[in-house]
Order: sequence, then structure tokens, then C-alpha cells
Amino acid sequence: MHRHPPSWYDHQYNNRGRIPEHPEILRDWADRSALARQQMPGHLDLPYGDGEGETLDLFPARRRKAPVLVYIHGGYWRALDKRDHSFVAPPFVAAGALVVLPNYALCPAVSIEHIVLQMVRALAWVHRNAARFGGDPQRIVVAGHSAGGHLATLLLNCRWADVAPDLPAQLVCAALSVSGVFDLEPLRHAPFLAGDLRLTRASARRLSPAFMPAPTGVLHALVGGDESEEFLRQHRLIANAWGRRAVPVCETVPGCHHMNVLQQLAHPAARLHQLGLNLLGLGGGSTPAVMPEIVPEPGLDLRPSARSQPVRSTN
Repeated sequence: MHRHPPSWYDHQYNNRGRIPEHPEILRDWADRSALARQQMPGHLDLPYGDGEGETLDLFPARRRKAPVLVYIHGGYWRALDKRDHSFVAPPFVAAGALVVLPNYALCPAVSIEHIVLQMVRALAWVHRNAARFGGDPQRIVVAGHSAGGHLATLLLNCRWADVAPDLPAQLVCAALSVSGVFDLEPLRHAPFLAGDLRLTRASARRLSPAFMPAPTGVLHALVGGDESEEFLRQHRLIANAWGRRAVPVCETVPGCHHMNVLQQLAHPAARLHQLGLNLLGLGGGSTPAVMPEIVPEPGLDLRPSARSQPVRSTN
């Protein structure tokens, strides 16, 4: 049962409202992303499904059998686009990774559960096609920011072998969440979000990683030290719920708020970037995590539905 007035939830979760300089930050992301697409060889808008919004951008590595980083953008499942986040790719490509940025349809045209299924399709596509672009399908790490952190974390709880017979149980090696959301119930009470997300009590719980059994895979979770009380609580919640084995890294990034913390992922000298390299097996002497079979909470079927057709979304 929530204990706060609606205005409290808006204050805690409306990050654009908390960060006056957010227009400049979003412009900087877009500018740096456009430059990255100009300067790096890449394959843009490759379809991973047959529905609207089911495309991805792929930036090949400079060597064969490269580990694969799949980065999922944020925007509360209702805003932004993969093209706004190409700036994440260059330092990982330079370090030896193949980088993939998938798009997804946006709320309220679709539900969050629909988006989850789209990400399942995107990861299945990556596994089946990574080798064509020099990637190693046995070394796939998923990262994401904010809502993308939620989606990346949720993919640790997918029974991939049940999605399709050609997929391995260990399709995803590990996940890296930056300022992720792990308990969706509070979002039902934030007026600026509730109408678009259309969560019910049941769907919020079903889609909350914190209320699922801990996966046997590995999650690295980071959050800006200057973020709201609720984002800091969300951060502690997943570590407490899943334990140290599943969440061996749970850290705050000093001096960062919800938006500029993401820039640390693309900064080669930053710890956040180094943690990403470690998960990919590209850090100093580290090896990639290996994940055996993972089991979702009963009631959440992550297999794509043949009846679920993506809908074109707008930003």
C-alpha cells in the first residue's frame, strides 16, 4: 500500500523535472550519437521482427569472435529512441566489442509487457545473427539505463530455451543496469506516468524484477549518488532481494544524477565503463560471466506471442 500523496511520487520519479539542464543533456546525447554514426561503420535499422519499431542498430567489432553488448535505452518505456544513444557504442567498439542498440514500441501505444517481449525477440535475433557481424553468440551482455535497466535486468529471468528450440538456456551472460527500476508499483501512483503506463497492481508486480526469484546470472547495478530517494531505494531493493551472489556489484556513482550518470558508461576511464568491459571479458584480466538456466516468476511468460503485434510509436 502506497503511503504518499501523488505529488510525492511525481517529485521522486520525474527526473526531467528534477534536472533543469535536461534539454541540454538530451541535445548533447543526440549530437554525440549523430557523430558516432557518422564516424563508425555500422548497420542501421536492421529489422529484428516484422512489426513497427522492431529495428536495431549494430556496430561491428574490429575483430572476430567479439563479445556482444546489447544496450537498451531508457525513457520510462514511453520516450526516446536508439538513435539518441549511439554515443554509448564507440568506446566499447574500440575496446573490442560488437555493440547493438535495439528499438522498441512506446507506451501508451503498447504495454510494458509488450516491450519486454520485443526485447526477447531482439536478443533472439542477436544470438542468431551475431556471428555474421563478427560477434560471439556465446558472449552476450545486456545493459540499459533507467527503463532500459529494468528491461536488461528482466532479461536475466527469461527461459530462453522455451522461447525457441534453437536458443540456448545461457543466451545472456550478464546484465548491467544503470539507474534501473526494479519495483514498478510506485509508478502507478505518479500522475505524470500512470496514464501512459497503464499498470495494474498485478502487472506491476509481475513485471518487477525485485519480486522474482534471484536468477543464476549476474547483475551489476549502479545508480547516481545524487538521485532521488526512490531511485536509491530501488537500487538497494534489487541487491537485498537477489543477494550478493546474483548482484555482486551494487554501487552509487558519486556526484551524478539520473541523466549524467549514463555518460559514465561511455567514458573509458570511468568505473561504470570498466565494469561493462569486465562483464564482456575485455577488462584487465577478467572473464565474462557465464549464466546457467534462469527461471522467471510464475505467471510471467517471456515467450513472444504470435498474437502480439508491435505498434508504431511516436516520441
